[in-house]
Amino acid sequence: MKNFVLAACLGALTLTSTGAALAQEPAKKPAATKKATSKKSTKKTTEAAAPVAPKGEKWQCELGHSIYLDGNLLRDEVISLNWEGKEYKLQRQNTVTGADRYLDARSGMDLVVIPSKAMLFSRSLGERLADECQTAAMQAGGAAPTQAGALRAPVATPLLMAPSQPAAQPAADAQPAAPKQ
Repeated sequence: MKNFVLAACLGALTLTSTGAALAQEPAKKPAATKKATSKKSTKKTTEAAAPVAPKGEKWQCELGHSIYLDGNLLRDEVISLNWEGKEYKLQRQNTVTGADRYLDARSGMDLVVIPSKAMLFSRSLGERLADECQTAAMQAGGAAPTQAGALRAPVATPLLMAPSQPAAQPAADAQPAAPKQ
């Protein structure tokens, strides 16, 4: 109990002495520092606000959004994604579901591509940014140009049905077998 009271007294003494030391500093230094940082921050925002021209294939998404993917989804380990004028480098991730997944760990952009569509997530915001993204070929009925799309069987061929075979018919020339006695 004595140790607790002693620690509380030392903490209070430290807080009051720190407050007194901060109060003695001149007020001009922080004001000058704020002006210098505000100039730097305006330069950064104008540089970051410049949109990057999209390159690659356009994927049209729902609600009027679109993404541009640059790279070969069948073989490239890193692809470029353009989302709302910003360029992201996404690295292929291993999955157990068969979906193709690309992630930019720095920004948190996460792209998941399945044979029928692509979805864009933001891990940093914790939300889905775009859904139902498809290329023009996919909108016409094709599969996504990905490893998962290449592995999928065509829709016209059911996976569990064997091809039908005609029943064997007896030949017209054949003589019926004589009955055994």
